Amino acid sequence: MKIHEFQAKQLLRDARIAVPESIVARSGDEAAAAFAQLAGSVAVIKAQIHAGGRGKGTVATNPQQRGVQLVKSAAEANTVATNLLGHQLVTIQTVPEGQLVRQVLVEAGCDIARELYLGLVVDRARGLPVLMVSSEGGMDIEEVAANSPELIYKEAFDPNAGLQAYQVRKLCHRLGISGKTTRSADRFMRSMCKLFVDLDCSLAEINPLVVTGDGELVALDAKMNFDDNSLFRHPEIQKFRDVGEEDPAEVRAGEAGLSYVQLEGSIGCLVNGAGLAMSTMDLIKMHGGEPANFLDVGGSANVEQVTEAFRILLADKNVKAVLVNIFGGIMQCTTIANAIVGAYKQVGFNVPLVVRLEGTEVEEGRKILAESDVDIVAAENLTDAANKVLAAVI
Repeated sequence: MKIHEFQAKQLLRDARIAVPESIVARSGDEAAAAFAQLAGSVAVIKAQIHAGGRGKGTVATNPQQRGVQLVKSAAEANTVATNLLGHQLVTIQTVPEGQLVRQVLVEAGCDIARELYLGLVVDRARGLPVLMVSSEGGMDIEEVAANSPELIYKEAFDPNAGLQAYQVRKLCHRLGISGKTTRSADRFMRSMCKLFVDLDCSLAEINPLVVTGDGELVALDAKMNFDDNSLFRHPEIQKFRDVGEEDPAEVRAGEAGLSYVQLEGSIGCLVNGAGLAMSTMDLIKMHGGEPANFLDVGGSANVEQVTEAFRILLADKNVKAVLVNIFGGIMQCTTIANAIVGAYKQVGFNVPLVVRLEGTEVEEGRKILAESDVDIVAAENLTDAANKVLAAVI
């Protein structure tokens, strides 16, 4: 699950991690009032969407308007916020049409002496969380990783013991941090590592992490993602969910207990099991097609869930054909067959449907489809299924 920058900074603030003072605004007038309340000579207006690259992002209808802008008066704050709110912001991480800006963060100016980068992820190869830092803060870290990987320094740590003092000293030496700033870095880095573990984060990123004129570390930006499987432990995180930032089809699928990810191809995939879903998408691409989605109905889906899965697939205007690829282990092929017949009667099929069934009750399932009035193309094996669904698209 993703959250907004202002929500991430609230979590940092609660953990006594330094962040600039800021106020959320949902109108131009609120932005002007926030500027006055912050009582400084400058502030920054930041569009709040679930995407990175906002500083370089532009408003779709006005490319002169950036997603992050410096303002020097309440009137200017009002104007900038008004030009962002209710408009689509396009960044390198959004869809081409951009994402709608519903709120902005008005943040007090900061005395920046130096910009660094700090990030936390789970290293699956090591089975440990890893703290990453770099002297190249404020830049696209992906570019740094690709072009200058030697400038990214990493320290894995035990989630129970936390980041150790010697590890902080090692990172500070590599970053050229000394004196008072070393003590600030020790508090900041160790607190970030503890927060990452305590909240079951999958990603925590501070870019830039700034060193102020008086040598203190402050999180000028904050991005945090969380493991969906851990959210039952964190009601304080669940309340931050903003479904307006999520794909409506993915939200709808989640409510039905389905796993769905929208892609950009033309072949809809309905499968049971994440591994089979990945294999099916690979199969389609290997034969020259492009999957339109990842849709996993799981191993124990019922007729209603599978019918809803078809509704989601058929609502996608980019889908030109659907491939149903089911291996009946826990899932019975008869369940899928009955669901196909039920979905046909309830919502209809406006695109070709290719079905490959194998496993538990496969003969009974094939018989249900054969004796129904559903117009399907039966496939005997995976290669046959791929060839037939691609032929249907063409």
